[in-house]
Amino acid sequence: VLYPFGPEVGDEATHHEDDGTSPEIFLQENFSFFGHAHHSLYVNNNGVVSFGTMVPEYTPQPFPLPGHRPFVAPYWADVDTRLGGDVFYRQSRDPQLLAHLAQDLVPAVPPGDPPPQLTWAFVATWDRVAYFGAASDKVNTFQAVLASNGITCFVLLNYGDLQWTTGIANQGDPHTGLGGIPAQAGFNSGDNVHYYNVPGSRTPAVQSLSHRSNVGVPGRWAFRVDHFVATEGPPETPGTMSKTPATPWS
Repeated sequence: VLYPFGPEVGDEATHHEDDGTSPEIFLQENFSFFGHAHHSLYVNNNGVVSFGTMVPEYTPQPFPLPGHRPFVAPYWADVDTRLGGDVFYRQSRDPQLLAHLAQDLVPAVPPGDPPPQLTWAFVATWDRVAYFGAASDKVNTFQAVLASNGITCFVLLNYGDLQWTTGIANQGDPHTGLGGIPAQAGFNSGDNVHYYNVPGSRTPAVQSLSHRSNVGVPGRWAFRVDHFVATEGPPETPGTMSKTPATPWS
């Protein structure tokens, strides 16, 4: 379910550290997220791709967050790559990748519309990453893909094996990586109002994202995000999503 990643396809990687992040990455194309165009982003080790500012926080908080912090969270949790794993990222205009992405995004466009003619993508992959305080070899693999045709923008969240939900600083068990405050998955618009929670976020059910979908492919979730549209999966797909209404954050 994951798209190609790693040094062999030209990926860069963040440093092996706790709560680390990439340098600011200037985008080859502006990316529109909840109605706002962004020209740069950061890949944060703790499972977040953020626009304009880093997100080093290791405790997943309920959306919407106060302050201007727009970000995509495929799996916001306390990752520690000193204990294992890599965080890779790249921009791409590779025609083969863009064609593959366009076909996979068909469920995220209105029925009857053609696949989007993509011109750019950004792929961030957390490959077999460990959790803070781990006393086990449990690791997680997941991916966030941003894609655009210059106007319409999409995000795909792809999940491989998810073996843990929580680091010990969030009351997780050091031997299982479970319990405490589990990982968060979804989108924070940065306007203190609009957001989206993937069902199961901040509950033990977040570990099952690799078996659920909103597009009929276990482990894959697809969304249009320039003006956010919640993709409704086929009725037989577990975990079909609907938009979570905004509530005051405290």
